[in-house]
Amino acid sequence: MMRLINGFQISDFSDSSPAVFEYKDGVCRLYIKRVYCATGCELIVLCDGNGNQISEKASYKGAFSGMDLYEAEFSALPGLYYLTFAVQTEDGTLYVHNEGDETHGQLRQSLDGCGRFQISVFEDAAPPDEAFADANMYHIFVDRFYKSGKSPKRSDAVYYDDWDNGVPEYVEYPGMDLKNNTFFGGDLYGVTEKLDYLHSLGIDIIYLSPIFRAYSNHKYDPGDYTVVDECFGGENAFTELCEKAHGLGMKIVLDGVFDHTGDDSVYFNRYKKYGDGGAYNDPGSHYRGWYRFRNYPDDYECWWGVKCLPQLDNNNEELYGFFTGKDGIIRKYLRLGADGWRLDVADELPDRLLDGIKAAAEAEKPGSIVIGEVWEDASNKIAYGKRRRYFTSRQLDSVMNYPLKNAVIKYVTEGDSEEFSRVFTLIQRHYPDRVLPYLMNFLGTHDTERILTVLGGDPDTGLPGSALVNKKMSKQQYVTAKKRFYLAFSLLCFCPGIVSVYYGDEAGMQGYHDPFNRMPYPWGREDKAMIKKVSSLLKSRKTYKGKAETVFSDGAVLGIARGEYLYLSNASDRPVTLTVGGYKCRSFDGDSRPLTLPPATYKVLKRK
Repeated sequence: MMRLINGFQISDFSDSSPAVFEYKDGVCRLYIKRVYCATGCELIVLCDGNGNQISEKASYKGAFSGMDLYEAEFSALPGLYYLTFAVQTEDGTLYVHNEGDETHGQLRQSLDGCGRFQISVFEDAAPPDEAFADANMYHIFVDRFYKSGKSPKRSDAVYYDDWDNGVPEYVEYPGMDLKNNTFFGGDLYGVTEKLDYLHSLGIDIIYLSPIFRAYSNHKYDPGDYTVVDECFGGENAFTELCEKAHGLGMKIVLDGVFDHTGDDSVYFNRYKKYGDGGAYNDPGSHYRGWYRFRNYPDDYECWWGVKCLPQLDNNNEELYGFFTGKDGIIRKYLRLGADGWRLDVADELPDRLLDGIKAAAEAEKPGSIVIGEVWEDASNKIAYGKRRRYFTSRQLDSVMNYPLKNAVIKYVTEGDSEEFSRVFTLIQRHYPDRVLPYLMNFLGTHDTERILTVLGGDPDTGLPGSALVNKKMSKQQYVTAKKRFYLAFSLLCFCPGIVSVYYGDEAGMQGYHDPFNRMPYPWGREDKAMIKKVSSLLKSRKTYKGKAETVFSDGAVLGIARGEYLYLSNASDRPVTLTVGGYKCRSFDGDSRPLTLPPATYKVLKRK
């Protein structure tokens, strides 16, 4: 049995940690167990930007809970810093090594290889519109969501008329050539027709896959940035969607692909679809400077070696203006009705372009949001040998929270609450407070396997596409996947940030890697129970406010406090009994009896 006293008891001063580090409001505090008989303490700061190291004496502030407290002020210019302490004892100088959660530390005799505590100093900046904070997002792959029948078909594409049973073009193994020009006919008019469904689900933000004119169905190969693809309904369909979504109080976020274009684009024009011009065909074309040719015309830089995605040279002045200028692409679509951008492969975009995109968005529509695709900890990300400054200079308002996604999945599948707690704590400590309510939290995207398949299906062990295309879970696997999904989604809904639902996940869609995770939405064949549960969780999360902290993690049992609420979950295969004081819910009063959590379940309690 575990016990929570008066709601929760923080275990910062546990027997296993001789030192505890705390940073708040420009003051660094170090608690050291009195058994070490500390006689002095010094703060050591390493500046990530220039490699300089400085030291400052820490002042003794007295004893607290059997520990000596030392404090040192820390103020600096915006940037990334790594801190530790040198503690003077009767046995010599000991250095505080970070245990990995930015709170607890061990005392060692050497500074070499020291795991220091990360501190970021951020520029003051206004956050995006509050309507984005802790909001609910729905991620739509436009061609596969809903078909209105109002948009024209492309003459150079293959269309499947069987929405319910058609299978998109696929290859046997990833990396093989795939045209990606098979369409089902979903369009922006179709999204508009389903706004009432999205509104009833509890959605506040609609995030659309790219809508620029492009050859492929996914449109991550822009062909003409200035045009909304006609097969999606064109500009009229987009402006109508924005107008009607705004009428229901919903925001629209677009997917910005600014690192590369398609080779079949008006700019590159490899196949002369747009006449004899373009960077590939005309050495004198002004678009030639938008790309990097090693040996003209066939040897050029491209995204991750994919020849149909030539890389843009975003240091080109004309291209920079094309994206960020007064009449540039960023401002054009915000003017048409969009409310923000999600930036594809943000790690590949240069600092200057990120600065320019954020400035252009803020100038055109104050309060608009810019979210970056970053798969790691964005506060200390190194890409191509360079430390990124996404937050320290506010290039991004938010990022996709892949670390949290991975930690949630590991928790519900393996019962690893300690790993979740570690990741969750690092995010809360590394990211600026202004970013936390806007983090894009999710369980699946167009780049990942369907979350139900991940949680209950057989693993993808390199099987060919022909073996995966029709591979579904057994009934028992599906039951297991749903239980885990409810637990995972409830946890996601309790965390600060934007909760993003990938279209169809709420309806029970399954599928392995691309394109099997991009099948048409199963209208009329949805799992109604899942939709009801997801909607309930999305709506109930509106009551949770502010930052959150893990108050305990023990095996498969997890407790998170947020404001006046306490989230408890049990990811194990057996019941767990807890004694909780100071909280209650409809079926539980903390002052009367213990609380039992069945396997793979959760409970949200409110402070009495």
